[in-house]
Amino acid sequence: MRLLASVFFVLGLTMCQSASAQIAVYEKFDAFEKAIIKEDDTTYVINFWATWCAPCIKELPYFEKLHTENPKVKVILVSLDSRKDLEKKLIPFVYRKKITAQVVLLSDKEYNAWLDKIDASWSGAIPATLILNGKRKLFAEREFESFTELNDYVNAFIHQN
Repeated sequence: MRLLASVFFVLGLTMCQSASAQIAVYEKFDAFEKAIIKEDDTTYVINFWATWCAPCIKELPYFEKLHTENPKVKVILVSLDSRKDLEKKLIPFVYRKKITAQVVLLSDKEYNAWLDKIDASWSGAIPATLILNGKRKLFAEREFESFTELNDYVNAFIHQN
């Protein structure tokens, strides 16, 4: 167990869980990038959000529905909440909202060091969504107004040549 804790510390990764939520915590962007940003045949829909962001909260049900209804994609919800809010805010929020999509916490507050690695156009505003498949990517720094709008956006990406 001590070795496992040391490995998590070295990787900048912590696992926290409650009755229904298991959330990987990435203290540094490099560890997050290695674990989450993949160049394979899967289509990833990676949404950046926070529990304090009203537009983010409004669109979360659309991402949850995408997760449950579109088997062509893997949805990952990346919380930018503070590490200190994990136990008291984030985990209870995920439990209360019955979120079943993968949730991770990226607590690296050195935003200027990693925003460009997501997309050069990202100002840092949330909500923001990155869609990946292989080397193809599409970035949206905006709120989706409906599930249909999000699903159509993702499907248009999937069906691009």
